[in-house]
Amino acid sequence: MIDVPLSVLDLAPVAAGATAGEALRHTTELARRTEELGYHRFWVAEHHNMPAIASSAPAVLLAHLAAHTSTIRLGSGGVMLPNHAPLVVAEQFGTLEALHPGRIDLGIGRAPGTDQMTALALRRTMEGLSAEGFPQELADLMNYFSGERPGPIVATPGRGQQPAIWLLGSSGFSARLAGLLGLPFSFAHHFSAQNTLPALALYRESFRPSRWLERPYVMVAVNAVCAETDERAEWLAGPSALSFLKLRSGRPEPLATPDEAAAYPYTEIEREFVEQRREGQAMGSPETVRRQLTDLLARTGADELMLTTLVYDVADRVRSYQLIAEQVAGGLRR
Repeated sequence: MIDVPLSVLDLAPVAAGATAGEALRHTTELARRTEELGYHRFWVAEHHNMPAIASSAPAVLLAHLAAHTSTIRLGSGGVMLPNHAPLVVAEQFGTLEALHPGRIDLGIGRAPGTDQMTALALRRTMEGLSAEGFPQELADLMNYFSGERPGPIVATPGRGQQPAIWLLGSSGFSARLAGLLGLPFSFAHHFSAQNTLPALALYRESFRPSRWLERPYVMVAVNAVCAETDERAEWLAGPSALSFLKLRSGRPEPLATPDEAAAYPYTEIEREFVEQRREGQAMGSPETVRRQLTDLLARTGADELMLTTLVYDVADRVRSYQLIAEQVAGGLRR
């Protein structure tokens, strides 16, 4: 039996009535507090054209977070490679690694993390936006760090400053690729729970030892809202469920208050959608969350869990991570 590391994924949520600047300051506060609480990593996600999320520029935000923390690993969960030229990513994360050696993770995703029109605005061309082009762009990126295939272009910083590279996924594509390349794999259980077990099985079956890993390493990202009671946790989680529903229906908005979310007139189909999304996640009192996370570990065999807590007030966000660190983490073993 081994203790399972716990990490954090943050989206810099923008609450209704707040600004993006306030959201980013809250993320900075959360990074400092989770470092104090002993969390292993703090990752931020790349999203675009979403009024409720301020983490659109992970490399810039990570530089700020690194300057305000000292020990916690920092990374992207992830950088969506179709949105960027591999050289730019290599230079940005090579700079971060050069400034903060041994603390930087580069989590790579193959989806744009936004709608197609916004993705086109980011890259200015449709080239590279398909899944078929992702393996080559990933290979180009890794070569900028290693310099193993010499060419006329050198990433500086970049070459010789390779952060820890992860592949992220919510289906089997990246799972298989991560296995074939011998890279660690992080699965987005928080929004694709039905695909978790098949993808992890595919990753482990495909895994080939590499210079980075001798055996598969799996991190599972899960929604987690912990409060003193199950009822309060349910109330705090309401804005996240409503935000996801509005995003999926093409009506993205800043994060509502818990009271506004509780008063929202869900249709029967909408309520079904919300309940389905909550399946397999962790929500409740410390005892309830411990039971849910223990079950998730038993089903997935994860080496690490990454918790994401999308609630309206930063104090409730901090409190959730505090309760898990102090009352749940010690009982989580694999």
